[in-house]
Amino acid sequence: MKQTIQTKKEAWLHSVRLRTLPLALASIFAGSFLAAYKNVFRWEILLFASLTTIFLQILSNLSNDYGDSIHGADHQDRQGPMRAVQSGLISLPEMKKAMYLFGALAFISGLILLFLAIQDWVLFGIFLGMGLAAIWASISYTSGNNPYGYAGFGDISVFIFFGLLGVYGTYFLHSLTWDESIIWIGIALGLFSAAVLNINNIRDITSDETAGKKSIPVRIGKKAAIIYNWFLILGGNYCLFIFAFVTNEWTSLLALTVFPMMIRIGINVQKGKDSEAIDPNLKKMAISTLVWVILFGIGLVFLRKS
Repeated sequence: MKQTIQTKKEAWLHSVRLRTLPLALASIFAGSFLAAYKNVFRWEILLFASLTTIFLQILSNLSNDYGDSIHGADHQDRQGPMRAVQSGLISLPEMKKAMYLFGALAFISGLILLFLAIQDWVLFGIFLGMGLAAIWASISYTSGNNPYGYAGFGDISVFIFFGLLGVYGTYFLHSLTWDESIIWIGIALGLFSAAVLNINNIRDITSDETAGKKSIPVRIGKKAAIIYNWFLILGGNYCLFIFAFVTNEWTSLLALTVFPMMIRIGINVQKGKDSEAIDPNLKKMAISTLVWVILFGIGLVFLRKS
């Protein structure tokens, strides 16, 4: 049964979508654990990278609510959870103002992060450009005249921003150095993040198809999307093996204790007959990704030194 929203406070909480925040923080924590492993960790970088990511994620969630409402994906027959604008408790102008607010907060927090991390103006400009690209990506996923989420490019964006840039960018802001081995953890987080989006899109496949939103599941069908989901889950864990092999840091494999949970999520998605059965796995996949990262960090940083 679709959850109803009774008050404006509940509507705003739904639009923020707190259950997505663990996934947003996972890449920041992974990059910071890798920095601690290399003895270049800085608390202020972790703090402002986390704040910036949270603001960007909330901006993305608000924009998604706004964009799906104006493009018709949040129609009355939609099978997923009730959205804030769809409920009628929050107007489109109010949602737009909230988007401006969190866009500004993300920009300010990001600037502070860059001022703390980088003294070279060329590098500062490069990272500022990537930060502005992240803000643009957060807004234009489902908003604007040509939202890229409706063309099926959401998975690529999530892979880049929640995986490669999230992990490698955070590590670089801590250390100001490059390390090729870290790319494998960035790929792993990118695949897990894409899995969360894919589960969301499998849940919404019918309503997205009706609205003309050509997500990956809409393009390839539910059966192939489930196979794709298995590739994302298994591929992310396989990347951990590659990282452990190239670095000889086998204690990092502690993260694999989460693997059975991810397998259960994959089975639940595969067996889910409707959106109500599939929806809980979104939160489970996001939380299991964060737990995966925490256990990875414990194994890499603490067990290695014991």
